Amino acid sequence: MKKLIAICSIGCAAVLALAACGGGGGNREQNTVDELVEKYGYQWTDNSKPILNAEGAKKISFSVYSSKNTSADDYNDMKIMETLFEQTNVNVQWENVSESSYTDQKTLKLSKPDGLDAIYHAGLTPEEISQYADRGRILPISDYLQYMPNFSKILNDRPDIKRQITNVDDGKIYTLPRVEEMGLKPYPNLLFLNKTWTKKAIEEGNVDLGIAKSEVDSKLVDGLSLNADQMAALLTYFKNNDMNGNGNASDERPLSFVSQNWQGNQCDLFGMFGINDNPDHRIIKNGQVTYTYLEEGYKDAVQFIYEWVKNGLIDKVSFEQTQDSFLANGKSGEGVTAAADIRKGEKYGAFYWWESKTVVTDPDNYICCAPLKGPKNFNGKDYSNCQTVCVANTPEIDAGELVFFTKVPNIEVLLTYFDRYYMPEISAQINYGPIGIAFEEEKENGKLVPKQETGGKTADEIRLKNAPLGICYLTETEWENTVQMEERAQLRLDRLKKYVYPYVTQEKLGYKVEPIPNLQFTIAEQDKMDRYSAAIETQMANLTKFLYNGVSDSDWTKYIATLNGAGVGIEEVRKVYQAAYDRIVNGN
Repeated sequence: MKKLIAICSIGCAAVLALAACGGGGGNREQNTVDELVEKYGYQWTDNSKPILNAEGAKKISFSVYSSKNTSADDYNDMKIMETLFEQTNVNVQWENVSESSYTDQKTLKLSKPDGLDAIYHAGLTPEEISQYADRGRILPISDYLQYMPNFSKILNDRPDIKRQITNVDDGKIYTLPRVEEMGLKPYPNLLFLNKTWTKKAIEEGNVDLGIAKSEVDSKLVDGLSLNADQMAALLTYFKNNDMNGNGNASDERPLSFVSQNWQGNQCDLFGMFGINDNPDHRIIKNGQVTYTYLEEGYKDAVQFIYEWVKNGLIDKVSFEQTQDSFLANGKSGEGVTAAADIRKGEKYGAFYWWESKTVVTDPDNYICCAPLKGPKNFNGKDYSNCQTVCVANTPEIDAGELVFFTKVPNIEVLLTYFDRYYMPEISAQINYGPIGIAFEEEKENGKLVPKQETGGKTADEIRLKNAPLGICYLTETEWENTVQMEERAQLRLDRLKKYVYPYVTQEKLGYKVEPIPNLQFTIAEQDKMDRYSAAIETQMANLTKFLYNGVSDSDWTKYIATLNGAGVGIEEVRKVYQAAYDRIVNGN
């Protein structure tokens, strides 16, 4: 392997020096840029040529710390890393740890690098970036942009990205971002409905969905639009009958989700009451930071959803289960292939998730529905014209993905190396896997094409094993010109365009709703939010408890009064978010 060759060529003395150093490169050879150019052929302007010459590949190395998925190969052994070494002559030695280990070691590594030059998959919050920048622990990347032509072009072409990653206090950039824009993340829920169970309910005349028995096959298709009353009747039927025919009338789950999860959560249910909720309960509405629970109809939504929980239409496990248990429960069993056996193993009548294929064994048996319409009469109010969805604060720009420690020897070389990750074809391989494994060897119309013959492995399995993920730049331009989307991503995008996007337009809602982007806070602003964070978190947790246990009108009034009280500081925090958002919008 190239890593072993490179390490051996460095020499024992250099290796011992690396092991002994206390952080940020320690005693390794330091060169000026002029020396790098003269001695090691360093160049940063031509992406088609190596960054270093052969001598540079022997004498200069870097150590990067990174978490990785348990399914992933060691980054040192990944084909894309071998390719990058061949193309750049930059020797990067990866120290991989599990994601859980990184969580435990994150603070320690950032405080005491012990010979590390950078942390990949750093996952730094705006608060952490400000703290470590203020302490001089991490490098201001923006001081070296002349050595990063690809990243510099991104910043010039996309000032919105630049504003989202620029530190407010000193105007510098300390992290490299991950950018994967598909239009998927802001809308993390789709509603899937069991077609066989619904067809049976219609044909037996138990529910009225506005579909005649003779029209079932033609109308029970993707895009089906149901109101709250129709859905309640259907879920009740699922609950009271042995829908999968396995002799157990209690294993069916009429409607299921994973409460407060980033995807497949309960928030779309609030769309029946005209509320674009999300797990943060915070959105941008007409340019103003707004807390969803203060909107008209939120209390009614909580009470209505609780009725479904109380009546068993929503299984209470939805508020307790993990994502893994939700996915495991949806599968029909190991090795099940016969349609009849698959049907007997099905548990879900309806569910919210990113896509159906990862949840159920037979995704073709589930149709993708339009958002539910609200009830005609609840608490004396008509919500039948309400039909919208969750708008999640899950940005497609991840700001804190890669940081560099200060005083790294030959930092210009390392920055130029990672700058190559932003080249479209490299970004695609970093994100999905290498050519020949994740992509076909031959391009189609100039675009990388996902590999069709996968040896029985799923796209997820291939990606997790062979792709480091992390920093990349894949936007609409890249999807149009360089990379063909995975089939499942394209399917989800098509579904969103048909069954979600039309229900969050300004024309439909009467207002403009947006997710909250990456925001950068001053140290003073972060201190203010820290002051109230514990109290807010405690109160927000009660919202989920109300869905599970119910809430009276008087209890709700007390709850809102508590939230708005000085001790919780919701309004103070809202103002901080508003100020940070205004800076993004106004370019300050």
